[in-house]
Amino acid sequence: MTVDDLLDLVRIEDALMTPDGGRIFYTERRLNWETNKYEKTLFVIPSQGGEAVPFVRKDGGESFRISPDGTFLSMLREVEEKPQVFVMSLSGGEPWQLTDHRSKIIDYRWSGDSKSIVFVSEEAMSEKEEEEFKLGDDPIYVNEGPSGKNHGRWTHLWRIDLQSRSESQILEEDLLIDGFDVSPDGSRVVFSARTDNRGNFPFSSELFVVDTAGGNLQKVTDNSDVEFDPLWSPDGESFVFHASSGESFDLRNGYLWILNPKSGALTKLEGHHVGEIDHLVWSPDGESLLFNEMQGTDTNLYRLDIATDQLEAMTKVSGTLRAEAYSRDRTTMVYSFNDFDTSIDLYASALDGSDAVRLTSANPWIEKEILLPRSRVIEWQSTDGTPIEGIFLFPTDYREGVKVPLVLQIHGGPSGYWANAFEPDLILYTGLGYAVLGPNVRGSSGYGDDLLRGLMGDVGGGEYEDLMSGVDHVIDAGYIDTEAMGVAGWSWGGVLAGWVITQTDRFKAASVGAGVSNWIAESGPGYNWDISNWHVGGKHWTNRDEWRSRSAINFVENVQTPTLFLHGEKDQTSSTNQSMVYFDALQERGIPTRFIKFPRQEHGIREPRLLRVRIVEEIRWMEKYLRGVEWSPWIRN
Repeated sequence: MTVDDLLDLVRIEDALMTPDGGRIFYTERRLNWETNKYEKTLFVIPSQGGEAVPFVRKDGGESFRISPDGTFLSMLREVEEKPQVFVMSLSGGEPWQLTDHRSKIIDYRWSGDSKSIVFVSEEAMSEKEEEEFKLGDDPIYVNEGPSGKNHGRWTHLWRIDLQSRSESQILEEDLLIDGFDVSPDGSRVVFSARTDNRGNFPFSSELFVVDTAGGNLQKVTDNSDVEFDPLWSPDGESFVFHASSGESFDLRNGYLWILNPKSGALTKLEGHHVGEIDHLVWSPDGESLLFNEMQGTDTNLYRLDIATDQLEAMTKVSGTLRAEAYSRDRTTMVYSFNDFDTSIDLYASALDGSDAVRLTSANPWIEKEILLPRSRVIEWQSTDGTPIEGIFLFPTDYREGVKVPLVLQIHGGPSGYWANAFEPDLILYTGLGYAVLGPNVRGSSGYGDDLLRGLMGDVGGGEYEDLMSGVDHVIDAGYIDTEAMGVAGWSWGGVLAGWVITQTDRFKAASVGAGVSNWIAESGPGYNWDISNWHVGGKHWTNRDEWRSRSAINFVENVQTPTLFLHGEKDQTSSTNQSMVYFDALQERGIPTRFIKFPRQEHGIREPRLLRVRIVEEIRWMEKYLRGVEWSPWIRN
């Protein structure tokens, strides 16, 4: 696999199913190298399989949804740089513009009767305010009102009637609305919202219920926890939501809660708490919940019985199966699947995965043309006896007894994870003759709260031991050339990669992406609520010794490893100067180093040409310092 193969991968996204289960809609995201963008086309295909036909191509769209009665397809499209709701018949034709709102529409939901849409929009500027703003009257009042580090606007709830196209405002209060849902009868909206936009204060979110006719606003939670993803039950009497402890924002996978806003009755469900969940839906009878959950390196569909709080695995695959959408009666689903050797495609089946029909073959050339690595899940014991799992990939043409270079790849988060999934970034390295180790160290999701919380008060300690014991494990197995080992990571992976090279000189090259080297200096510019409240603890002015002792920059004199720094110019999660200060220190010390800053990019590199540079330059760095090779990258045709 080449870097251009990676860029050219067709990505399958946004799968929807009609209420009767008869048709599947999905988008294909393809690279347009000439425009330096990824473009989406919406396709439709029968659930029994067959030919996929483009359904929406011209002008594209985002946030596709199907009306509950199966009559309409809706989407967001930009009109004069302001997203608006467009609607089209599921029988075909052209989309027509439903809303002509004065400000940006952020998200929307159909009412249960399919006669109206509820949407969230930014508070509109007056014509004079907008004119002055464009002329340069645009100071940012940081952490005041709806603004955080950037310009912000309060958000409001609106309702639009499909037939008359008349808009009515549901909510005038100044709030920042996150997730929301419309009750089945269309009479109420439940939503989570905050009263300020400070990035390090996520716990200010609460749940509210309001009538769609306007008025009767009810605040139904009042705590220091983060409640999110509320979803009405089929009878409209209660709703489910996700939160951590129900009292304060705590480091745990969290629980599902069911709240009756009229009676105040609150039920805590504890059947799920192993890993992250997604695509939560109710069963039609309201007696159970369906969702995908990651457990270990596998993801499957689970059913949680509400009365017994018992979790049942509906599917039991080795790999990553993710139910994307369901028929109205919840007997049929469309799911995506991928594993070490299989890129993502869509399938339709019963909820237990039986009678599966493959719907897409987005990248058939992979199986025909690409030499895939040997991949496996491995387990070892860390220094303190903690069992750690990880993924290990090595070249398909590996010959027993030959020792190959190793790249230790550290995931982000820190609650991220390596899964039994198709990882083209790692496959690139194995194709060049490297082995790759991806450990799920303490702090990772998918292994329950104990491992997730194992990082608390131990940043750079236990997780470092988890990494190095994994490296020793694959060395002891006879695979690795110990004089040709590199370490790489992005986000928290960059934090930990930057820390590792202050603790050992065993790695001959490092790639530090979007990392943090000085926690004190990051306390304002970046997002670090979890650092002060969970991982390091305290405030840097009251616990300064601990904050310093967990910051790589304070041990920079130990670093002997040639280090490449990669960072987006506009990153406000891990601020860009965190790489600059580390880079500058290594340059001052005469350690081989390089810093590549990516214009216009935030916490991830999105533009294809810049993404290509990021990947190529990291490989070039590893080749130079692990193998002594001045590597020439692939040429894009």
